[in-house]
Amino acid sequence: MKSLPHPMILGLVAIAVLSSAIAQPAGADCSQPVKIIVSYPPGSPDDVIARILAQKLSEAGGRFYVENLPGAGGMIGTATAAKALPDGCTMVIVNQNFVVQPAIGEKLAYEVPDSFTPVTLLVAAPETISVNPSVPATTIKELVALVKASPAKYNYASPGYGSSPHLASERLFKQTLGLDVVHVPFQGGPPAVTSTVAGHTQILHLTLPIVAPLVRDGKLRLLAVADKTRAPEFPSIPTLEEAGIPNHEVGFWDAIMLPKGTPDDIVELRHRQIGQIMALPDVRDRLAGLGYTPINGSPNAFAAHLQTELSKWKAIVRDGKIKPE
Repeated sequence: MKSLPHPMILGLVAIAVLSSAIAQPAGADCSQPVKIIVSYPPGSPDDVIARILAQKLSEAGGRFYVENLPGAGGMIGTATAAKALPDGCTMVIVNQNFVVQPAIGEKLAYEVPDSFTPVTLLVAAPETISVNPSVPATTIKELVALVKASPAKYNYASPGYGSSPHLASERLFKQTLGLDVVHVPFQGGPPAVTSTVAGHTQILHLTLPIVAPLVRDGKLRLLAVADKTRAPEFPSIPTLEEAGIPNHEVGFWDAIMLPKGTPDDIVELRHRQIGQIMALPDVRDRLAGLGYTPINGSPNAFAAHLQTELSKWKAIVRDGKIKPE
């Protein structure tokens, strides 16, 4: 009998170890497949990332599936997760709106973050500033001059009042730059993008994975990235700090949480399982190809991130005198 090549043996061993670790209950007694609640519609960034996770966890020997519970800006699904049994059998994927909503004063059926147990920060992606190609500006400096020359003529689209792009736009355009620009809210990111591509609205402050394909196709013009470093996909596009606007690093992130009261050993189990999936080269390559930076931090690091984000968004709301709709 022929022996297997050495690299193939190592690969098979790695798969066996991963499958064993994920399939092992280790305190999580789930008679049914583990549910990952996504508080947004199918096809949303949260949904795409959750499905990658559920698929890979299941392929490795576990039983995981995604349940979409969209509505109220993500609050319906998140509230459902908060009421779930703290047995490790229900997880929820949350994004930056998890901290934006309490910052703006939304009435919630749960406490942020106290109704949940942090597991891990999965991915992050920077917000960007882009415009319809008909807008005669190729840099942030030119856009500012254009808007200042014609107050209230230009507008920006957002996924909705109180969304993180709305608050980030208010902070950038009005609080920082003092521009008279009109906010046009939509019911979600896709219609905001569609409107700007069509030229009905002129400016977008949205996450890179959403706008990147349209920039490549020439349907949007990218002006700047709201991050500390340039986006590898668009190395010629400056950060806002390079464009002369410091301290405006905002972005999208996705994370996994469990209901409050979940035992520590189950939290560690879920963190370990997810960490093993997030370390897979094909998963990291797929996420990077979508424009996300894989993170997979510890529960404590994610808890600290939540507090930092909550403080940041509260300051933006306070300084902008933004009230709940």
